[in-house]
Amino acid sequence: MDNFEEIYRSHAAHVFNLCLHYLQQREEAEEATQDVFVKAHRHLGEFRGEAQVKTWLYRIAVNHCLDCIRRRRTRARWLSFIPFLQQEPKSFAHPAATLEDKEAVENIFAQIDKLPDGQRTALILKTLESLKQEEIAEIMGISVKAVESNLSRARANLRANIYNKER
Repeated sequence: MDNFEEIYRSHAAHVFNLCLHYLQQREEAEEATQDVFVKAHRHLGEFRGEAQVKTWLYRIAVNHCLDCIRRRRTRARWLSFIPFLQQEPKSFAHPAATLEDKEAVENIFAQIDKLPDGQRTALILKTLESLKQEEIAEIMGISVKAVESNLSRARANLRANIYNKER
């Protein structure tokens, strides 16, 4: 990996889309994308070439986004103890959502957000990023069978949660 600029040009859009799927806010996804490439540049010497560059970047992005979500939840819990500091939650701003289906998409992303990290990651990488299960396994550092299991559980949990919400 001699030319980091080329790596950035080749993969920035994919990393941004992945971050957007997780964070669901354009500004947060842009910031996260920058953070991912800063981390990648900082750890460039540690890249051994055992995985594809895209896989390595996706792993960094997934971990970074999960950290962002955890920090967001921790901050929200903390703010709930201090009512006068509490802020209005951000509105849903995913660009793929049109006016007509915004509520349905918002509900689906809210349900995806409730999934355990492994299930959420497998589902996002498979469904929204269209990666193969082998690639997902490499990114997540688990077996293909574990990916299949996470996907199956994620889909079952989504069906159950969406069905229960509609009742």
